[in-house]
Amino acid sequence: MDLFLHYVSQPYLLTGILYTVLITVFGLAGGAVMGIVLAGMQLSRFRALAVFARIYAVIFRGTPLILQMIFCYNALPMIGIKLTAVEAACLALALNEAPFIAEIIRGNIIGVDRGQTSAGQALGMTPIVTMIRVVIPQAFRSMVPALGNEAVSALKNSSLASVVSVQELTLRSTQLASATFDFFSIFFASGLMYLVLAGTIAIIQIVVEIMLDLDHPEPGARFARLLPWYRRPIPAAGVEEKEEAPVWTPLPPETPKAAHPINRQKRAQAIAASRPAVEIENLKKSYDGRIVLDGLDLTVRLGEVVALLGPSGSGKSTLLRCINRLEPWDSGTIRVTGRQLGVDEYGRALSPRSIANARAAVGVGMVFQNFNLFAHMTARENIAGPLRWVQRVSAKEAGRQADELLERVGLAHRADALPRHMSGGQQQRVAIARALAPNPAVLLLDEPTSALDPELVNEVLEVIRRLAVEDGLTMLISTHQISFAKDVADRAIFLADGSIVEEGPAQEMLTRPGNPRTRQFLQVMKDDSTQLA
Repeated sequence: MDLFLHYVSQPYLLTGILYTVLITVFGLAGGAVMGIVLAGMQLSRFRALAVFARIYAVIFRGTPLILQMIFCYNALPMIGIKLTAVEAACLALALNEAPFIAEIIRGNIIGVDRGQTSAGQALGMTPIVTMIRVVIPQAFRSMVPALGNEAVSALKNSSLASVVSVQELTLRSTQLASATFDFFSIFFASGLMYLVLAGTIAIIQIVVEIMLDLDHPEPGARFARLLPWYRRPIPAAGVEEKEEAPVWTPLPPETPKAAHPINRQKRAQAIAASRPAVEIENLKKSYDGRIVLDGLDLTVRLGEVVALLGPSGSGKSTLLRCINRLEPWDSGTIRVTGRQLGVDEYGRALSPRSIANARAAVGVGMVFQNFNLFAHMTARENIAGPLRWVQRVSAKEAGRQADELLERVGLAHRADALPRHMSGGQQQRVAIARALAPNPAVLLLDEPTSALDPELVNEVLEVIRRLAVEDGLTMLISTHQISFAKDVADRAIFLADGSIVEEGPAQEMLTRPGNPRTRQFLQVMKDDSTQLA
């Protein structure tokens, strides 16, 4: 035991630890930088870059690290690149770690729900803003365990630097044992030193995981200041921050309908006199040869509320996603307030960044059936963040607008709640508020109640009803809520097999449909609602 304690504290071995740590730190740092580049290349739209990154990964994952170290130390000088033993070891470890770190980064990025990206696109966020503000913060939390494991692996692999005569811990232990012949005590002490270093990495990993835990906001906020995507918290507009249990709260009392009856004839005349908000001509879209939209023509005027009805697979969701260019189409044209999304004035395709800017300029809001709130942001941040990043609104003004919109949808008390702490109905109301924040010209709602429990449907429909009746917002709503469509929509459209089968004034068409397929669909929906009741 005395010999063991002697070797643990011997300067000769402690100096070896310094070389081990040096090689590990510089190897991991270089590997991280190269890994980010390789991951970006594989995620790029350019196939040549992805192929190059994949070939690199095959080469450096398929050859032993010991050979790579020998190559860096002995072969590179032949082409004029002279490195010291330590520099060669750091370079070899970085080259070796890069493809492994790249796969960790790439795997976690593509593991983020695609709905998060779609939500960012719908809000007019450019690809780089969506990546930095939405995707990477969520992916980074799940990367930490794998990166911690890779750091420990790099620490152990640094021992192979002994083959190029780096005086790291393993080599110094071997030399000391050869001189004293006390192999057991020396290597036991060396193993303990490696264990302490690996334990330190494990502790750092645990601390980082705790600090990134969104359920521990204070330490998380402290650590977040060091991250490149950090954004100062949105100030609340006079709302005291406190965490409340996720309970459902009714909407504020509605103005009685009887006091403000809808004059449908006057409303129809006003809509007929307004200019087109959405113009669709001969729209065709197919997936793998299956026709989804078959030469569809549709015009929606400013202030008009259009309900899209039809069975699953009829093309409702695809139509909405085409309108704001979340989906490309085969042929036909779509104009929103007179402007085409996705092409310039000469008909040439735009880049994703230009499409995002055009989407923001035109003003097309979208509400998804699965909410697609940014999971790492509170309700207030979900609304205020895009206002800052896309519309360039100041933090104070963005916070004020966010609080006003949350108040409007009856969720002021949930401003600081994360999406997972809210009910489905509350999440969808926040999603509606987020879509309204940039004051869009057209609001698209894709089955906004289909993912909700029956008891939560009415609270969302009530918000949409007020937007239609009180605000006169132009809306296209894909829905199976027939009674809601009859009550709110100005026009109903029945889609089947990618074509418009029947359309007309909502109350008339949904009460007395003229087409047999429409009658059959409405009867099925009526029977289903009766069974649920």
